[in-house]
Amino acid sequence: MSNRASRTRSPIGSSRADRAVRALPAILLAAWCAGCAGGAPSPAAPDEGPYVLVLGTAQDGGLPHVACTCVRCEAARRNPALRRRVASLALIVPATGRRYLIDATPDIREQIDALPAVGSHPRGSVDRAPVDGVLLTHAHAGHILGLALFGFEAVHTRHLPVYATPRLSGYLRTNGPWARMVAREEIDLRETAYGASVPLDHGVRVIPLAVPHRDEDSDTVGYRIEGPRRTLLYVPDTDGWSAWDPPLTRALEGCDVALLDGTFGSADELPGRDVSKIGHPLIGDTMRLLEEPVRSKRVAVYFTHLNHSNDTVDPKSAAAERVRAAGFAIAAEGQRFPL
Repeated sequence: MSNRASRTRSPIGSSRADRAVRALPAILLAAWCAGCAGGAPSPAAPDEGPYVLVLGTAQDGGLPHVACTCVRCEAARRNPALRRRVASLALIVPATGRRYLIDATPDIREQIDALPAVGSHPRGSVDRAPVDGVLLTHAHAGHILGLALFGFEAVHTRHLPVYATPRLSGYLRTNGPWARMVAREEIDLRETAYGASVPLDHGVRVIPLAVPHRDEDSDTVGYRIEGPRRTLLYVPDTDGWSAWDPPLTRALEGCDVALLDGTFGSADELPGRDVSKIGHPLIGDTMRLLEEPVRSKRVAVYFTHLNHSNDTVDPKSAAAERVRAAGFAIAAEGQRFPL
């Protein structure tokens, strides 16, 4: 598929298992199977091409969700294999040893531990430069709280590049603890405009796309990640797809893979709360919208940012099986997508 970036700015930003596997593009099969195994990623070889690494797939509250004693959360407390870290990606460039985060979550300590050993990072002491940059999507808690751990009280980085829109950069400059990190030059805010190409390293560039979402403190973006061979779209948080103009299908043009907001599977899965007011598309809505491009294998779609109430967080559930049977997939921690 072509990696040519869309020039249109978005103003909003046998066995059942065998059938599921055959529904995925062959080019992603090895990455998907490796990711499902879980565990820490293996070190990357210096001659390996750049790739995206999944560091987390849960909604901001995590799994187990904070202060929740539902059956699923209690099971995850008892069994670490059932836990999910908050949604985040890493961009890994083995040839140059650089590592970038997309979003800084409350689980950032474990997520940095999960980064592959590329480049030169000290052992036996605190690594004052564990990553080479952080790209933020928006100001909600699950996406920026971890940024504080790069500050004086913990890592104490120096001039860590933090890529954000002008509005989000303004929020960070004027609110603690991030304002103090700016003043101490621990982070270096680099403003990125919608649709502007941001070159990172070794043929990898990102393009922030405006995304409609609850923008109380900042606007929201998704990232189009273009590598030497493949392109990936990452949209962990969005309002319903009907709010997109141009539509999501336009943003997917030229993309090989998409990791999309899969927060909720059902409109009634949160008793006492109106899911429509929280502002996320239901997984079923996304599958209906993208049925044709997925069936024709023009793009492989993975769901991420899953709420603890969402049945698809259990890979053995009937809900997860329906997703796979339709040719879609659930993102897994440790999963790699080559760029």
